[in-house]
Amino acid sequence: MSGPAADVVVVGAGAAGLMTAAVAAQGGRRVLVLERNRAPGRKVLVSGGGRCNFTNLDAGPDNYLSGNPHFAKSALARFTPRDFLDLVEDHGIEWREKHLGQLFCVHSSKAVLGLLLERCRLADVEIRTDVEVRAVRREGDGFRVLTADAELPCAAVVVAAGGLSWPKLGVSDVGYRIARDFGLPLTPLRPGLAPLELDGADLALCREHSGLAFPARVACAGRAFRDDLLLTHRGLSGPAALQASSYWSPGAAVTVDLLPDADPAALFDAEPRRTPARVLGHALSRRFAAAWCTRHRIAERPWGETGRQERERVAGLVSAWTVTPRGVGGWELAEVTVGGVDTRALDSRTLAARDVPGLHFVGEVVDVTGWLGGYNFQWAWASGAAAGAALAAG
Repeated sequence: MSGPAADVVVVGAGAAGLMTAAVAAQGGRRVLVLERNRAPGRKVLVSGGGRCNFTNLDAGPDNYLSGNPHFAKSALARFTPRDFLDLVEDHGIEWREKHLGQLFCVHSSKAVLGLLLERCRLADVEIRTDVEVRAVRREGDGFRVLTADAELPCAAVVVAAGGLSWPKLGVSDVGYRIARDFGLPLTPLRPGLAPLELDGADLALCREHSGLAFPARVACAGRAFRDDLLLTHRGLSGPAALQASSYWSPGAAVTVDLLPDADPAALFDAEPRRTPARVLGHALSRRFAAAWCTRHRIAERPWGETGRQERERVAGLVSAWTVTPRGVGGWELAEVTVGGVDTRALDSRTLAARDVPGLHFVGEVVDVTGWLGGYNFQWAWASGAAAGAALAAG
């Protein structure tokens, strides 16, 4: 059967979809949002441990992975972290900055979802849940959105269906299927912001000290992240490892600086009568430091009695403990999807497909992936605002 006509149909009621819908409807377009889950914004609700890390004050193009590092510049410049923070404050939502520019709700993620839904309500956006979109077809100058029991005509479609991460939240690959149906290329999809899985002696070391966390600098493929590192029964996790994982590729090495804020040689020189394990134990933990030194065949002798070559080797190992992960945690452990609709097929100002006027892609479904810490939400807001504004103007 045919449903009521809409100017714009948005596929997905997540952060990017709701932002797009609100902006387009405020500009006078009739907007219908279709969501396959029973309620909108499930990822918004669980994000940030239930407090929603809704943006990052430092968000800029350098904080994103993409086949085209310049693609995100336009949208991010036109809708900034301050712009979304203004909305948060206008709605009376209490927030706080944790560290590294990360902004969280003081109370609950429900406040941010409520903000989005209220903006949609005031603009007369219609949101239908429990609706699974099966396909989108071109029809004349417009489109027809096919669901299980309806065919919905519209002038424009916005694909905001998200990525493949967090499958327990009811994610779908429909965004990628729609892109393929219209001949749009995809870059390879892989889990991002996921734990690094080790094997061999390094895995045994992590398992023995699972649960231990400490500040470290983790580097991969030319990018380094200084944050907390967590040892787990599968390898390395915590913010520093998750960040590095987005840049990892099979066979690539990852280096860990165990003392990111100190010169290990100078630290050891200051206590020549102690062994490296004892000195490291003050910064990490005695048990882990001893096991780590054993793993790397560092003798239990005072630093002052150690030869020059061995000193250089030990200091180098502390600054660059090198591991080669066997993989990263799968989709169930990943926070984002790296890859997506190839940005070469999209207009950076409108997020519309260059060869399919009226078809837009926003948020995680696009090959733009942010760092951990509010960057992916900022891309959702910015890309949604850009698409919404283009639709309102068109």
